Amino acid sequence: MGREDGVGGHVLRKEDDRFLRGRGSYVSDMVLPGQSEVAFLRSPVAHGYLRSIRKPAGSDGTIFTYEDLTGLNSIVSECAVPGFKMSELPPLARGKVRFVGEALAMTVAPTRAAAEDLAEQVEIDIDELPAIVDARASRATPAVRVHEDWDDNLFVTLNYENGFEAQARGAKVVVKRTVSLARQTMSPLEGKAVVAYWDDRADQLIVYTSTQVPHMIRIGLAEALGLDEGRLRVVSPDVGGGFGYKCVLQPEELCVAWLALTYRRPFRYIEDRREHLVVGAVARQHHYELTAYADETGRLLALDAEIMVDGGAYSSWPFTAGLEPGQAVGNLPGPYDFRGYRCKSMCAATNKPGFLPYRGVARTGVCLALELMIDAIAREVGREPWEVRHDNLVAQAQMPYDNVARKHYDSGDYQKCLRMARDKIDLDTWRARQRRGEPDGRRIGIGFASFCEQTAHGASVLASWGLPVIPGYDEASVRITPDGGAEVRVGVHSHGQGMETTLAQVANEILGIGLDKIRVIHGDTGATPFSTGTYASRSIVMAGGAVINACRLLVPRVEAIGAHLMQCATATVRYEDGRIVGPQSSTTLKEVAYAWHRRPDRLPPDCDLGGLEATVSYKPKVDTGVFSYASHAAVVAVDLELGHIEILDYVIAEDCGTMVNPMVVEGQTLGGVAQGIGTALYEESPYDENGQPLASTLADYLLPGAGEVPSVRIEHLQTPSPYSEFGIKGVGEGGAIAPPAVLFNAVNDALHDLGVEMSETPLTPHRLLAALERARSRTARTEPA
Repeated sequence: MGREDGVGGHVLRKEDDRFLRGRGSYVSDMVLPGQSEVAFLRSPVAHGYLRSIRKPAGSDGTIFTYEDLTGLNSIVSECAVPGFKMSELPPLARGKVRFVGEALAMTVAPTRAAAEDLAEQVEIDIDELPAIVDARASRATPAVRVHEDWDDNLFVTLNYENGFEAQARGAKVVVKRTVSLARQTMSPLEGKAVVAYWDDRADQLIVYTSTQVPHMIRIGLAEALGLDEGRLRVVSPDVGGGFGYKCVLQPEELCVAWLALTYRRPFRYIEDRREHLVVGAVARQHHYELTAYADETGRLLALDAEIMVDGGAYSSWPFTAGLEPGQAVGNLPGPYDFRGYRCKSMCAATNKPGFLPYRGVARTGVCLALELMIDAIAREVGREPWEVRHDNLVAQAQMPYDNVARKHYDSGDYQKCLRMARDKIDLDTWRARQRRGEPDGRRIGIGFASFCEQTAHGASVLASWGLPVIPGYDEASVRITPDGGAEVRVGVHSHGQGMETTLAQVANEILGIGLDKIRVIHGDTGATPFSTGTYASRSIVMAGGAVINACRLLVPRVEAIGAHLMQCATATVRYEDGRIVGPQSSTTLKEVAYAWHRRPDRLPPDCDLGGLEATVSYKPKVDTGVFSYASHAAVVAVDLELGHIEILDYVIAEDCGTMVNPMVVEGQTLGGVAQGIGTALYEESPYDENGQPLASTLADYLLPGAGEVPSVRIEHLQTPSPYSEFGIKGVGEGGAIAPPAVLFNAVNDALHDLGVEMSETPLTPHRLLAALERARSRTARTEPA
């Protein structure tokens, strides 16, 4: 690598010019002739039988219930995991409501306000039932079932064991802990948004939707509408953030698409923020019961875990209720070298909106759970937590490494990464300050957390799950344009990752074309080759690999034409920085492109090269995933009177293989850290005993802002993967994984001598002060009178 605008270049993001000038194009910017706006009447109760929905007189064609949606199928989440229970999600409620906010009716009017006024005229009759709010309690109340045709309230139960009994037997140190994560809401700037219309000229239903996975959404919509995929085009324009919220099929997408197909005119729905908080992007809610077995030095021997995931009422398409518990089982062992593991992972149905994948799917929870255990073990054996962590990490000499959960780690130096974080945070200086104490009485705490992240995993991992769509090969098309530029077409979608820049960089690395002359086209099923889309930190590995190989395929074609133009043998030329260099002279790619497109009389007489356009499919040599990893270190000051936590310093050492653009890598990491701080300290979507959401506005749901996110310092390793092109690994989710773990460990480090150990997110002042008071009460009871 090393080309200034190629792989490794610190290149400003091309797309930012339009975004910063307010020239992005989003679904909410689209206003089509004859367009109607859509609103939804939503359930005010969490659980009940839907007895009737009464429309006002004269509302035909403006108010729709489930019975009106002729020919529209429900969403069925598929999964072949043994024992997995299907949940059928109707686009509008049918027979029963299962969470507050479930759509009961759809209204249509010229404006959104008028559509909402129509919704208020609809009368509903619901016989309320007891609500199941707590996932663990749902196991003990089979008499109340979210889905009557189930025999209990569990979507799925997974059991895994590998060497547990032999390794746990005789352990000198046994540590038990309970760890819980609150339900929280993803908060992209743009929520759900969809506009659909019928194109008579193309004889197609055109759906513009804010999604990460346009080709997948076309599959889901076509199946639900009973429409051939060739008669359906899905376009994802600029997307104002996704984070996993926008990689599932949404009921609102189905409803709006059905309207456009039925009435052959445009309809649009834009989610408002209250709908988003009540109905939409809920995630993270895990509960862990853990027992760790270690030797007297803190070397982890075995881990026993029971995990409960609150899956909400429905599994979202394609398979969210199976994804989260499966990922938890597979990723809980993290970057550590131990040989005994037993895990039971369950996903329970509750009367809440369905659980959705959120940046770092399951990994944020498992990282918090295991990293708190590592620190607890360190305290038990009386050693520095970073030292115990270091001793347990997989060593570089062991790579490639198959872990206890049968994950195949491709490359890396996990221990060096941790040492870099330790050195950068300057642990010794902070320990000295901690011993001196703070003049204002606050407590200093230092925390560490390490994780590894499986990125770009494909068919060999997911085929056994029996999903409706299994990721395999990604495709890319690269075309040399008549002016010597290039068009790159990919099926993935960029919604903040900067792929219009990074994919241009990998094309530049091979072709040497200036970035200003490379256009990356994405987000349109009618203009791009197939991909399952952007999720699981896969796009730069998969789409990037396809772009690289498509460009490579074009090089000999360009050389052959260039050689003919220079009247020399093809074997005597080479392609270099956009020029074809011969023994006596050189010619440019622009001249070659001109000959191909406009002067074919100048081409070789036997020119049968496939042209200056290539479509290539790609998957890594080993598609079980390439593993990025990082260690985070943080210093906090804890106010014992107010319960306030200030982050004084935050350091990351990370390795995502070969970095295509270090600035984009750091931007992704910093954005993830901000979200992880929200998980750790602020964000929570609580419910009362009746299943009513208690954070339905941003006055109740707290998001970290600029004042809450510290200045983060990032160090990089670059250990190329042996399996991917250029050794690239994914990095999109990693920043959000470790912050809760590192901040909880730092707070616990500050307070452990007071008998306080926090293990439930978010770590609010209320929870912290309550824990301090409980510790004081325990101390008072044990002190002699």
